[in-house]
Amino acid sequence: MTGAGLTGGLRRLAARITGDAIVLFARLITAPRTVWQGIEPIPHQRIYFANHTSNGDFVLAWASLPEAMRRRTRPVAAADYWLTTPLRSFVGKEAFRAVLIDRNPETRTDDPVALMVAALDEGASLILFPEGNRNMGPDSLLPFRTGLFHVATRRPRVDLVPTWIENLNAILPKGEVIPVPLLCTVTFGKPIHLRPDEDKDTFLTRARNALLALKPKEEP
Repeated sequence: MTGAGLTGGLRRLAARITGDAIVLFARLITAPRTVWQGIEPIPHQRIYFANHTSNGDFVLAWASLPEAMRRRTRPVAAADYWLTTPLRSFVGKEAFRAVLIDRNPETRTDDPVALMVAALDEGASLILFPEGNRNMGPDSLLPFRTGLFHVATRRPRVDLVPTWIENLNAILPKGEVIPVPLLCTVTFGKPIHLRPDEDKDTFLTRARNALLALKPKEEP
């Protein structure tokens, strides 16, 4: 289903059915366990900022939210990935309603921060991966890019929720297209906010530490 030839209500219905089918598939493959740690699953405007090791990360985080919250939550994703084919474009833009960001500053025409702030101003919550790229190395997290800080600066009252996704990189590793069934855990942590007069580096370090604190401890 690509939505080609559909218009208006039929196209929106096709997008909703596609989104629901993807959620069902993600749950069947990953059997996700959702943990709300210091936060309640209630409708409230939030930015869920998560670790990033797999193309399936935002699908799993999105699928782990209760339906009412998922309907108003938009992932922030790479336009160069989601606009490469008509099918991906339909799924990314209409099923997920993703905020698509051009990651190349040389070709970019829209300010990524402005796009995210506009989505917040329309009432959406966001799923954001502050590392920018998938983490394929040995470190638990890559350094955070500055987008989370700039959005928090412009909308400081929005909850910033650290979100740790565990095991998904083993399900859909880079270069693979067929997921390997495995149990996953998505842990939503206590929200943080930008403090008055807090500088960029201090905030990003605090946000990164809040996310790392949710990582399951390795057994000796």
